[in-house]
Amino acid sequence: MTTLCNNDIRRVLAAKAHIWNHTFNYVSSMSLKCAIQLGISDIIHSHGRAMILSDLVNALPIDDKSKGQDYIYRLMRILIHDGFFLQEGDGYLLTPNSRLLLKDEPLNILPFVQFGLESIVIDPFHYLSQWLQNGEYSSTPFATTHGHTLFEKETKINHLLNEGMACDARLVMSVLIHNGKGLIFEGLKSLVDVGGGTGTVAKAIADAFPQINCTVFDLPHVIEGLEGCKNLSFVGGDMFNFIPSANAILLKCVLHDWSDEDCIKILKKCKEAIPSKENGGKVILIEIVMDQNKDDKSYETQLLIDMLMMVLVCGKERSQQEWAKLFFDAGYSDYKIIPILGLRCVIEVYP
Repeated sequence: MTTLCNNDIRRVLAAKAHIWNHTFNYVSSMSLKCAIQLGISDIIHSHGRAMILSDLVNALPIDDKSKGQDYIYRLMRILIHDGFFLQEGDGYLLTPNSRLLLKDEPLNILPFVQFGLESIVIDPFHYLSQWLQNGEYSSTPFATTHGHTLFEKETKINHLLNEGMACDARLVMSVLIHNGKGLIFEGLKSLVDVGGGTGTVAKAIADAFPQINCTVFDLPHVIEGLEGCKNLSFVGGDMFNFIPSANAILLKCVLHDWSDEDCIKILKKCKEAIPSKENGGKVILIEIVMDQNKDDKSYETQLLIDMLMMVLVCGKERSQQEWAKLFFDAGYSDYKIIPILGLRCVIEVYP
């Protein structure tokens, strides 16, 4: 038997707790999923004040409420620990985190959370080591697991992803437009939102800047049935073949889905579609810059999203140096990083 001194014992026990926390971290994620499925945030919000456990249990869609009370208490205990609820006396209250899970909250991110917690997204992580050992780097763990790429089929997961990106877009545009950052779009007469999905970003820009003709450009099946209005239109196509011309091209969280080689191809197509820098041409990216915010909580989120890109698609999150190399390899002359979106930055790239 190994003999440990007091300092060694403390270190070993702390290490054990740390490993256990990461081993069972999925319990927090699944507890959050349970809370969303039960509608706990909406129930407490509708109550209008701190909600005691018995009232919450009675309002929940569970059959045996008397036996379920202890289980709901334990569920709420971990959700409080994880920052989703507060306890005030005997009652539960929402936090800013759980407010983003309310169905009627304009800036809610429910679909994106639901996307991330789907088994089809989680399962490929079980095969990450196998993928690395086999060197199947032309594919992804997602494709190896499911037999198709994330974007290849029109499925429930595509719908959740599109809805999730739309929710995210509402929050981003609220920051950019309503908090005085509309200067990014000032002076533009036309803009193409490449990979713009159902048009949430372009609609916000079109409404805020009626002088800009906005085009949403995405795969035909994504924009099928969507109709434009006034200064907003929808065009189907493949960004690797052609991008419609405009003063500015916007790519929100698009390039992080792709390899360096594919990013350069996309950026070159963007460059063909815009005028010179002197004539106001630019590409506007909304992306993570990995060497920003290393000292705050958002850096952990950036690391998690980078691993998600590795497993689900052929992409990655990039440092400033990596972004700069892509821009110059694609023939651009300069760029500017504007760190105003927390996890992400706005990057203006000039031909």
